[in-house]
Amino acid sequence: MTQEAQRPAAVIFDMDGVLVDSNPFHLQKWAEFLRERGVAFQEADLPQLILGQRNDTLFRYFFGSKITAEESRRMGEEVEARFRAAFKAHAKPLAGLDALIREIHAAGIPMAVASSAICKNVEFVVDSLGYRQYFKLLVSGEEVTRPKPDPEIYLLAAARLGVRPEDAVAFEDSFPGVEAVKAAGIKCVGIASSFPLEELRARAGRAVGSFAEIHLRDLRRLFLN
Repeated sequence: MTQEAQRPAAVIFDMDGVLVDSNPFHLQKWAEFLRERGVAFQEADLPQLILGQRNDTLFRYFFGSKITAEESRRMGEEVEARFRAAFKAHAKPLAGLDALIREIHAAGIPMAVASSAICKNVEFVVDSLGYRQYFKLLVSGEEVTRPKPDPEIYLLAAARLGVRPEDAVAFEDSFPGVEAVKAAGIKCVGIASSFPLEELRARAGRAVGSFAEIHLRDLRRLFLN
């Protein structure tokens, strides 16, 4: 079998908006949290401000650069605990994801999660879906120093999987996430769960409306160009 036929050597998934349709719950809890603290914001702007970003970045944006690491950690725990409580009963994979993950797993291709979320959230979602058996590793935003759109988290995931970035594929739904994947040199597939398909395609190059539109053979074709 040729090297091209063996690709992808690994498949990496973002979590929020990729494994699960959790972003509406994140946006709701962030809006509540900001209103309670009297922080002015435009609700229509929240998706582009929040989705794909790490909490410490967001707290500096909304509360100023002088916020301490301890204040950021404490508020982050509160926001994410609210999210987990609200989302628990709604955790289910995006349409078509289950079939694709099983197909990749059956082919013996290692998979990972690379999410800006805190470790508690990553483990919560993966375990709620019953997917722990499929992922070789889980990488959270707490394990990197530079958040998306920096490629650090994807480079770390590829290194831990033992594959070259250029031999891997990653799924993303947010603009910072897409930028991170591409900067890492990883093949990117956008999932239009959070932003319009055409906007995502313009940034990612390859994007689909749902996982039902993509199969392992399509991932292999990404390496033929």
